Amino acid sequence: MDITNQTRVTEFIFLGFPGVLHLRITLFVIFLIVYLLSLMGNTLIIFLVLMDITLQTPMYIFLGNLSFLEIWYTTATVPKLLDTCLSQVVTISVSGCITQYYFFFSMGATECILLAVMAYDRYLAICSPLHYSLLMSIRMCLQFSAGSWIGGFIAPLPPTILISHLNFCGPQKINHFFCDSDPIFKLSCSDTFLVETLGYTCTSVVILSSFLLTMSSYGYIVVTIIKLSSQKAQKKTFSTCASHLTVVSIYYGTIIFAYVHPPAKHNFTIGKVISVFYCVVTPLVNPLIYTLRNKDVKTAFRKVLARKILLLTTNMQRI
Repeated sequence: MDITNQTRVTEFIFLGFPGVLHLRITLFVIFLIVYLLSLMGNTLIIFLVLMDITLQTPMYIFLGNLSFLEIWYTTATVPKLLDTCLSQVVTISVSGCITQYYFFFSMGATECILLAVMAYDRYLAICSPLHYSLLMSIRMCLQFSAGSWIGGFIAPLPPTILISHLNFCGPQKINHFFCDSDPIFKLSCSDTFLVETLGYTCTSVVILSSFLLTMSSYGYIVVTIIKLSSQKAQKKTFSTCASHLTVVSIYYGTIIFAYVHPPAKHNFTIGKVISVFYCVVTPLVNPLIYTLRNKDVKTAFRKVLARKILLLTTNMQRI
């Protein structure tokens, strides 16, 4: 497209979820409550892992990383979502949009890799229990954690660099509540074939490879559990990874549907609804699943709470 005589767009306008005011206010209240609960739940898990020495093992160090990730993952998009529910016009600069795109997909890629690493950790713990402490030492755990973050932030760099060189000449309305890939490509007046293909390839490789690694780990875990002699041992062993498997199922179910598809016409209404699940709902589901279904976390919470109550009582008695 010839862009020499067209005005460059310097900012975009989010359309969000259209509707009458009372409906948007209702959505605002729901999204705000879920967002705050997500922040509190994930912060609580990080706090417990740091405060309780019994949780300072590879499994819970990975969980602490996941909770820290979820805080920033949801914070990258939800504030703009809340803004679109109350304001008629919500804007973002082109550079700010590209920055949001990069951090959102970096967090998403990091989560995919981290979930695969957590599945591998459970595989070692269940399938090689005698060698687990050697194969997954604290040092190795920290290296895996760092590798997940580094890999996650490298993966979206190539498409982000290409997007930063696109021209935007109008229209400037993004039919979404954050700078997702398809809405950005739709607004560009440049040829987007290369960046769409590269973005699709990078996204598919990260999602599908981490998903396959995760499922492979659980395949070996299931085989090992089936070989156990008693049902009680099978149930106890499976319970150690049931929470993680639930999180994996919810997260991958939504992002594979949303992103593992070739460049094509995109239904933005369906895309926005699905985005709510992995941007808003999933970050809350994670701490709920790991706290409600995990005895170690519940025990640690009661211990930390008891210590805090005892400390508070002692201080009040001194006063």
